[in-house]
Amino acid sequence: MSSNKNLMSENLKAEIAKELGVYDVVKRDGGWENVSSKQCGSMVAKAIEIANRSV
Repeated sequence: MSSNKNLMSENLKAEIAKELGVYDVVKRDGGWENVSSKQCGSMVAKAIEIANRSV
């Protein structure tokens, strides 16, 4: 089974993070590792919403 960790582009992740107010954590800490699981879940839900709108 192949592992694809880059399912979302960095630009899309940044756009969603900015919209949800999470991007400050990413900028302050220099990466995504300190974004909480709850915030990541919200980002995934938003990405799914965006994908569904584009279909």
